[in-house]
Amino acid sequence: MTEFRPDPAPDESLLDEEGPAIEIHGLRTAFGDHVIHDGLDLVVERGEVMGVVGGSGAGKSVLLNTIIGLRRPQAGTIKVFGQELDRASRRHWSQLEQSWGVLFQGGALFSNLTVRENVAAPMFEHTRMSRREAHELAELKIAMVGLRPEAAALKPAELSGGMKKRAGLARALALDPELLFLDEPTSGLDPIGAAAFDELIKDLADSLDLTVFMITHDLDSLYAITDRVAVLADKHVVATATVHELEKSDHPWIREYFQGPRGRTARQARMGEDA
Repeated sequence: MTEFRPDPAPDESLLDEEGPAIEIHGLRTAFGDHVIHDGLDLVVERGEVMGVVGGSGAGKSVLLNTIIGLRRPQAGTIKVFGQELDRASRRHWSQLEQSWGVLFQGGALFSNLTVRENVAAPMFEHTRMSRREAHELAELKIAMVGLRPEAAALKPAELSGGMKKRAGLARALALDPELLFLDEPTSGLDPIGAAAFDELIKDLADSLDLTVFMITHDLDSLYAITDRVAVLADKHVVATATVHELEKSDHPWIREYFQGPRGRTARQARMGEDA
């Protein structure tokens, strides 16, 4: 559970407007005696799309949940927009939660709310908008992610898998965040749907000047939209580089991942598109 420091003075700047979006140093996380991360370091620069990959059990989702405060680390420091999370006051946390949006795997929509109500939920929590204003803005966000207007009145059970992803993305963008966290955004989508979702993320990142932290196992996504990729293995980040630089790595897991059959297929497909 997060412990809050006293609130800063009213005129104190809450978040750093320069420098990296995320800085992690010496992170250690564990479930009991089972250590997930040990000595993990990672810096995500503002405006970049950072892909995060790793084998099963490498702790990709644990890392995301730790960054956004859902888990407390055993050691190390995490800064988001210059604010060290363990030293954040309640006002800092409120500002941080408004500065980021999260698309959890599967969308994580409230099943008893419509899409419009799901997207408006962060507005009711963090702003003083009227119900009408929040719903109007929610409808704009719904259109922004490529959903038809009639989707606003549907419940999650009435949506396809791809529509749930887009609705979850609309909610993540509800407060105009600077930082977007995506957990396996294309999982469960067919190749055409996954490619369309990749293109949507790229367009939004470019047009809204977003920093994107994207956990994925989808090689096509890595080639299509990432600026750099962080590789989790051996309980820490073993490499941070572009996909083309990682293709030349001699680390066993990276070599198998990028130079195996699926990696070669994704690379060839990307080369064909660029030809």
